Amino acid sequence: MITTAQIRGARGILNWSQGDLSDRTDISATSIGSIENGLTQPRESTLIVIQKSFEDAGIEFLPNDGIRKKSGEIRIFQGRTGFWNFYEDIYRTLLDTPGEVVVSNVDERKFEKWLGIENLETHVTRIKKLSGVSYKILLREGDDHFLATPDFGEYKWMPMAFFSSVPFYVYGQKLAILLFEAEPIVIVLDYPSVAEAYRSQFQAFWEISKSAVNGSATKKQK
Repeated sequence: MITTAQIRGARGILNWSQGDLSDRTDISATSIGSIENGLTQPRESTLIVIQKSFEDAGIEFLPNDGIRKKSGEIRIFQGRTGFWNFYEDIYRTLLDTPGEVVVSNVDERKFEKWLGIENLETHVTRIKKLSGVSYKILLREGDDHFLATPDFGEYKWMPMAFFSSVPFYVYGQKLAILLFEAEPIVIVLDYPSVAEAYRSQFQAFWEISKSAVNGSATKKQK
């Protein structure tokens, strides 16, 4: 189990307040303060929740009260449940590192199929509450199946010659490669230099793509 010193240290590395940790664990800030100050002996289940929240944010715990920020990581999400867990990772990442999200080579019918309408609505509602987050989305030229409303994301149509069947998704400092086969497989690389390379590629395609007119688009929430 992690120690109180590691909890304080992990918060310091991430620049989280006790309130920030509370938001991510549903444990009150008062309880977190009591744990860190040694006033409360936490249950094992409580420490597991705290540890997972830090690990999801890229913290690695070492022996002898050691901690460090992971320099790079690859995670794989698979199946319907894994696809939703991928969206959970998007949300948690944007909580810590808001900014522009770019998504390319998209057929949103596949996203809709594997997420479901209820999860789509949950995702868009919570993302809209985050400040400093915006979406840019590249579709195949002529595709008018839009899931996002104009206040959520901006669409463009990528020329057919450049469109690929393998979407990619860049959020925070992470790159996700999405494979839609018998079930979805999402490969997430937490390598900032790789994410930045794909952002640059996206921007090049964005500049030559046409604005997508969604007047006749499917009216749904992403």
